[in-house]
Amino acid sequence: MNSIPEPRGALSENRSLADLTWLRVGGPAEYFFQPADTDDLADFVRALPDDIPVFPLGVGSNLIVRDGGVRGVVIRLGRGFNHITVQDDLITAGAAALDAHVARRAADQGRDLTFLRTIPGSIGGAVRMNAGCYGSYVADHFVQATLVTRQGEVITLTCDQITFEYRQSDIPEGAVITEAVFRAPADQAEALHAKMDAQLRKRDETQPTKERSAGSTFRNPAGFSSTGRADDTHDLKAWRVIDDAGLRGATLGGAQMSEKHSNFMINTGGASAADLEGLGELVRKRVFQNAGIELVWEIMRVGEPAPK
Repeated sequence: MNSIPEPRGALSENRSLADLTWLRVGGPAEYFFQPADTDDLADFVRALPDDIPVFPLGVGSNLIVRDGGVRGVVIRLGRGFNHITVQDDLITAGAAALDAHVARRAADQGRDLTFLRTIPGSIGGAVRMNAGCYGSYVADHFVQATLVTRQGEVITLTCDQITFEYRQSDIPEGAVITEAVFRAPADQAEALHAKMDAQLRKRDETQPTKERSAGSTFRNPAGFSSTGRADDTHDLKAWRVIDDAGLRGATLGGAQMSEKHSNFMINTGGASAADLEGLGELVRKRVFQNAGIELVWEIMRVGEPAPK
């Protein structure tokens, strides 16, 4: 593999990424690496030539991989990185642990991270994107994270060393989060599970959970997530301005803005990444023309367009 180092974990070339994303689109990774453990990951990226980019991939729940694929090395953490432990008010989770699993495990021990229950994806992505729901965010509970930098250093960053903003953080480019620690308040396990069950019912009633989607397409213009409270205002939610522009159900190729929730983009079958991204850009243009609001993508788009 030319100048690509040989790791202990699994390394392959031209691995299709479409089946690893919720939208089921996209081209291949030039190189695809699943490290055996943190030391294997650190050794690999340290030996990797500086001009080869690295892209950490979670479960692909918030991602469009363009049709031409991703150059460089796509790194996906596997089973060795999905541990979850609860000790008093601290919950430690591997970056590959699913958000929903962390919420349930915490609730089992009477600790409240219920906001994670309905967020698709894994902990690494949740930290990087400062994931939030029902008025709570990762930043509200974050204690520290362990990362492997692009230079192969294993470092720990605390809440004072990471700046969290709405749907983003300043995690260094090319760094791979391997573990995170959260602080969670106490509550009754039974009450926490009942709360999560209610959240799931509400989500299934209002979102196209049985379709191929990637969660919310655009950030809310107001800069906050739904609180779930009765007095929650929807005036500046992304779905509202999309509706006002007449784009609920809008289509391009196999891509559609969901009829059920207009800020959810779905692959109705046979969509390309170009269809999905093109529809998103059309929505952004029409909303700006209609309301003067410039929607910002919440779905990450990576890679190269298909060769012409």
